[in-house]
Amino acid sequence: GAALAAFGAGQAAPSGDPTAELLRELIRIDTSNPPGHEGRIADFLASKLRPLGFEIDMVPTPVEGKVHLIARLRGNGTRRPVLLASHADDAGAEREKWSVDPFGGVLRDGHVFGRGAIDFKGGIAVFARAVMLLAERKVPLARDVIFLAEADEEAQPYNTTWLAGRAWPKIDCEFALNEGGWIIKDESGRVKYVSISTADKVSLSATVTARGTSTHSSMPRNDSAIFTLSRALTRLADYDPPVQLIPITRRFLTTLSKTSAAPLSDHFRTLAESTDAAAVARADREISRDPLLHAIIRNTIAPVMMNAGFRSNVIPGSAQATINLRLIPGTNPNDVVRDLERVVGDPAVEVKLANPATGPVGNAPSSEDTDLFRALVRQARAAFPGAEVTPYLRLRQ
Repeated sequence: GAALAAFGAGQAAPSGDPTAELLRELIRIDTSNPPGHEGRIADFLASKLRPLGFEIDMVPTPVEGKVHLIARLRGNGTRRPVLLASHADDAGAEREKWSVDPFGGVLRDGHVFGRGAIDFKGGIAVFARAVMLLAERKVPLARDVIFLAEADEEAQPYNTTWLAGRAWPKIDCEFALNEGGWIIKDESGRVKYVSISTADKVSLSATVTARGTSTHSSMPRNDSAIFTLSRALTRLADYDPPVQLIPITRRFLTTLSKTSAAPLSDHFRTLAESTDAAAVARADREISRDPLLHAIIRNTIAPVMMNAGFRSNVIPGSAQATINLRLIPGTNPNDVVRDLERVVGDPAVEVKLANPATGPVGNAPSSEDTDLFRALVRQARAAFPGAEVTPYLRLRQ
C-alpha cells in the first residue's frame, strides 16, 4: 500500500528509489506496439519474481514475441484471489518530438521520463514492487495475489479478452485492480482528492460516408462526395453532445466543488445539483475549458481517419471519415447515430457503427460495497489525511 500511494501521488522519486529504478529499467525495454515484443517484459519481470516464490506462467499468443505474464503469490486459500492487472505494451513514440530519449528511462528533477512512464509502465512498476514487498516481507496472505502483465492492450487482438478465453483459471479472481484512478495535488503539493475509477467510457468506431457522382475532375459537379463529407464534418465539429451525468460523475463533481476555489467550485456544484438549464449551460461552458472534464460529462465525437479518392484527376464517388465515439455507460449507440445523422442533416451522408449494437453499452459501475473498495478508501485516507476520496468515470486511453 505504501509503495502504491507514494509513487501514485506523483511524489518526487529520488535516485535509488526501487520503484523508480524498476520503472527506468522497464522504459528501456522498447515494447512499442506494434509490434510489441511484450515477451521481453515478461522475461525481465519473471527473473525478478520467480526467486521470490512467485509461480510464473507465460502465455504466448499467435504472434511471435507477444506473451502474457501471469505471476501468482500463494496465500492460504481461505479467500479468492486478487488480481493486479497491468499491460506491457506502449503506444509508439515519435523520437524527433521528444526532448529526451523516449526509451532512456531518464531521471530528471525527481521525475522519470520516457515512453510508457504513465501508460502503463509506471503502473507495472508500482504493482510489481507492491507484490514483491509482500513476498520479501513474508506478509501472511488469506488470498492468492496474481500479477498480470498483459500483452497487446494497445493493438488489442490478443489482449486480456483473448487471454481470458484461453487461460481463465489462471486469472480468475474476486477483485481486480487496473489503471485509471488519480491522486491530485493543489499548488502547494497537498493532495486534494483521490479518485478511484469504478466505470469506463465505452469506445466505439463509426463511419461517416458521403456519396456523389464519380467523374473526371475537369468537369466537377455540385455533388462532390469530398465536399459533402467536409460539410458533414463541419456540422459535427460544431456540435457538442449534451451533458449526461451518471451517479458516480455527480459525486465526482461534488468532490471537485469541495476541493476547488471559487468560482470554479460553484460551477461544479451547479453542474452536479442544479435543474436550471441555463445555469447548467453556463457551468458547462466554464468547466469544459478543461478537455478531460469536458469528456467526462458527455459522450464525445472525434474524427480519427479519412479515406477518399484514388487518382489526382478523378472525383471519387464516395468519401469516408472514421470517428471514434466515447460513450457514457448505459448509452444506446443507435440513439447516438440517429442524433449524428440529425446534426449532419444530409440524405447523401450515412452514419454507421462499425459493429452494430443491439442496445445500451458498458457495464454497471463496480460495487463500492466490497472489501477492496473499502481498503482503497482506508489506505487513501491514511496516506493523505484530509483528502477527499471519490469514485470516477475513466475515459480510457
